[in-house]
Amino acid sequence: MIAGDIGSRVRPAPDRYASTGSGSADEDDGRGLDLPDRLLALAALLLLAAGAWFLGDAAWMKGKAVLAQALIQRAWAANVDGGTPREGPWSWADTTPVGRLEFVRQRRSMIVLAGDAGRVLAFGPGHRSGSALPGKAGNSVISAHRDTHFAILEDARIGDLVRVENVEGHTATYRIDALDVVDEHDLSVTEQRGIDQLTLVTCWPFNALAPGGPWRYIVTASRQQYAH
Repeated sequence: MIAGDIGSRVRPAPDRYASTGSGSADEDDGRGLDLPDRLLALAALLLLAAGAWFLGDAAWMKGKAVLAQALIQRAWAANVDGGTPREGPWSWADTTPVGRLEFVRQRRSMIVLAGDAGRVLAFGPGHRSGSALPGKAGNSVISAHRDTHFAILEDARIGDLVRVENVEGHTATYRIDALDVVDEHDLSVTEQRGIDQLTLVTCWPFNALAPGGPWRYIVTASRQQYAH
């Protein structure tokens, strides 16, 4: 019989989950995770650890920046009270606040520190040694990083006003009259031209991923009102 032959030949498939007498199908066989699963678990743990470190490091950096700005503000107030740039923001600082910039339209202000070395620019705009002091006669050159304090220059417009206060408590108003991009080796922007100017310098372009680069963005402003 064909039916009988088929029936006699067909056997139930063995149940691979059947009990062997040592436990049920839901019980672990004692080997734990296989290698791919272990690698995934290890990767997840590493990502969690990296994330925790990154968040902790970011919080530390932010906290340090906030504290530094508070100390810089305190030193600035002390210098204005004394009328001279003598007070450093902390005991080992090799810089001191020498002025304050205010971008009128953007309603932003920032303290200018003496010097434009990298260790100074890490905390704020820096005044170029040898150029006119902020608010004084001549060309005052101030630099800052494009992704922090001078990111605001990307929004600068011809005709914008910038106020500069010096440690003597005098304020001068400047009007932006030129926006230029120059080679990093072009130092003509720092020259004294016999007129009272404010020259703001930062790296360019603003959206660059790598730091530095060969170009500088120059904002030039002429004094509209003498310090009072």
